[in-house]
Amino acid sequence: MYGLQMVRGLLVTLKNLRRKPFTVQYPEERLPQHPRFRGEEFVWYEERCTGCASCAKYCPLGIIKIVTSPSGAALPQGEKYKLEVFDIDISRCMFCGLCVEACPYDALFMGSGFEQSRYSRLGLVIPVKQLREAEKRPSTWFRPQLEGTAYNPHQGQPLDWKQVGRESWRWHQREKAGMRLAPDSEGDEKSPQPPFAKGGLDGSSTGGAP
Repeated sequence: MYGLQMVRGLLVTLKNLRRKPFTVQYPEERLPQHPRFRGEEFVWYEERCTGCASCAKYCPLGIIKIVTSPSGAALPQGEKYKLEVFDIDISRCMFCGLCVEACPYDALFMGSGFEQSRYSRLGLVIPVKQLREAEKRPSTWFRPQLEGTAYNPHQGQPLDWKQVGRESWRWHQREKAGMRLAPDSEGDEKSPQPPFAKGGLDGSSTGGAP
C-alpha cells in the first residue's frame, strides 16, 4: 500500500516534468506589457505643468507633495507657479491613476516601468529633479491621444511635451456636473436637466409633476 502511493506520487512528478513551465526567468526573460500599463516611473512634463496641485489634491493617499511660489510668468493667463518641490512617494502609491485623471493640462502621465526597488523607503520618493531628468516614456492609460497613434512606450521612442498632444475632451461637452444639456427646437441649449428627468432606464415614467 505504501509503495503504491509512492509510485502514484512519482507519476504525478513525471507528468508535470513534460508540461511547459508557466514562469519566466526574469530578468533574462520578460513578459510583454500592455501600452496602458500603469508603472512606477511617472512621466511629468514641466512645460505643461502650471503648479495647480490638482494631482496632489485628488490623490486618495496624499503621496504627492507640491510646494510652489509666485513666478511672475504667464500673468495674462493667471500666472504660472514656480515649482520648488514635486515629490511622489511611490512606496505608498496604489497606482489608481487619479492624479493623471485630475491633471487639466495633460502634464502628468503614468509610467511604463516597474523596477524602482530600493533598500530604503526614502529611496522610493521620486523628487522633482528625477522627474525632470527621467526618460519620457508615458503610458497610454487615460491618454486617448496616444492610443490613437498606436504608441507603445515599451517599444517606441521617448516623447517630448509637444509630441504627447492633448485630449480634446469632446466626449463630455454635452454634460456638466452630471446633468444633460437638452437642445430646444431651434438648436439652442436649454438649462441643464437630470439624465432621467423624463423617463427611467427602461423608458417608464419617473413620476413627478407633468
